[in-house]
Amino acid sequence: MPVAPRTLPAAVLVIGLLAATPVLAAPPTDLDTRVEEAMSRFGVPGMAVAIVEEGRPVFAKGYGVRELGGDAAVDADTLFLIGSTSKAFTAAALAVLVDDGKLGWDDRVIDHMPGFQMHDPWVTREITVRDLLVHRSGLGLGAGDLMFVPRTSRSREELVEALRHIKPATSFRSGYAYDNVLYVVAGQLVEEVSGQRWEEFVRDRLLRPAGMARSTTLDTDLYATPNRVQPHARLDGPIRGTGNQQTLDERAGLPQVTAPAGLIASSANDMAQWLSLQLGHGALPDGTRVFSEAQAREMWTPVVPIPVSPLPEPIAATTPLFSSYSLGWNVRDYRGVRVIEHSGAVFGVQAVVVLVPERDIGFSLHINSEDGAVLRGLQYELLDHYLDAPDTDWIKAFGDFRQARVDGALQALQATAPEAKQSRPSLPLADYAGRFRDPWYGPMEIRQERDGLRIDFQNTPDMEGTLSHWQYDTFRADWDDKTLEPAYVTFALDAEGHVERVTMKAVSPIADFSFDFHDLLFTPVRGEE
Repeated sequence: MPVAPRTLPAAVLVIGLLAATPVLAAPPTDLDTRVEEAMSRFGVPGMAVAIVEEGRPVFAKGYGVRELGGDAAVDADTLFLIGSTSKAFTAAALAVLVDDGKLGWDDRVIDHMPGFQMHDPWVTREITVRDLLVHRSGLGLGAGDLMFVPRTSRSREELVEALRHIKPATSFRSGYAYDNVLYVVAGQLVEEVSGQRWEEFVRDRLLRPAGMARSTTLDTDLYATPNRVQPHARLDGPIRGTGNQQTLDERAGLPQVTAPAGLIASSANDMAQWLSLQLGHGALPDGTRVFSEAQAREMWTPVVPIPVSPLPEPIAATTPLFSSYSLGWNVRDYRGVRVIEHSGAVFGVQAVVVLVPERDIGFSLHINSEDGAVLRGLQYELLDHYLDAPDTDWIKAFGDFRQARVDGALQALQATAPEAKQSRPSLPLADYAGRFRDPWYGPMEIRQERDGLRIDFQNTPDMEGTLSHWQYDTFRADWDDKTLEPAYVTFALDAEGHVERVTMKAVSPIADFSFDFHDLLFTPVRGEE
């Protein structure tokens, strides 16, 4: 059931500007109403908004509750995980090291990390610090994410070690494909060059100098902070994103080793400081400089074009004329104006950070659920406000777009459902059991138990599930942890009728790309088939 948002006056922080620096446009007068309507419409428990104008925070506020069914209100100091908007912080950490003279953007990674390897030796020799951040390495979309989604027992160093086993999808620097794993490498590079763990370096050289006193880089610090949101998602429908909103176990989310790609936690007040720092090209309004103006320009300079496909109605007008990726940021246009932005989604929490440098405004939006239509809708309503464009109900438009995608996915699932007369597996169930290994993920085991087959991803704590026959030699894996996307598991047999390899793919046509089951190729562990 949708939760009626609670709004407390005490949660409001509106900072007046000095008369010497007048605001060109105030926040929308109906912003509270639009936020509360959107939250109610989509059942979002809690939200936070920060707005900066002319380089100074003018608005920071929390809405709703930290946890579904609770009464603890979200305020301007409530911590949210900010997902992949953390990537801009990792890029900024490297920018600080460039300012320190300890590395250069076009230095080869192996000059600072001699043990680093990609699958292709030539790419290993040539890949640069800049390449780590711009999604042009040749890896496929989300390649390697299952090494740490949803969890892992591996260290950051071990994730970097496993990278050499991931085969490229395209040639080096030939195109754009978003990844997370190379930001984990970038985090390890920060440690190799600075002598500090990424967590401490980002805290000491970015967050604290920027005045982001409450923001955290460590999950243990987040859990120790009472004023934090809980993640929420819809898991009990036919596919993730449908059904009833429910609270997730926050400690079952992504592991600390992936923090450089997406696990910073921050608040509306602190994100206002980050927006001010960005719009100040590395300096805060009081003159405090965190990184140089030269590095600020580098981080906003487009590097890799992102292919643009026309978006359908009712969101067609948001299709950019150009789109590109810079160092931790997307750079694109909207209504003829350059927009620098990044979104983030991580285990029941979502965020978007938006900068319009030519208008000297920026804002961040955060929710403690996976109902992204709220973020995108409010993003474009705020952009229209500051660009003096006609009012559009973008919240409804993105909601309708999302519903159309869900309806299409459900229809696709129905179309692929096995016919009433099921085929039979080729082998007795016991013959599918065994130990298997994928070169980059590692070990997986299939066991026959009293109630049938079980699958166990052994480098991912608690990623176990039940295999039920689907059709032919394909089974469906339904995980004990319902936050994980179900997957089809297909066994290929050799001429003697033994399992030769195992491949997988997500059941849902709109599953998050981080569930990159399709990149796995398991083969039997010799002598243990």
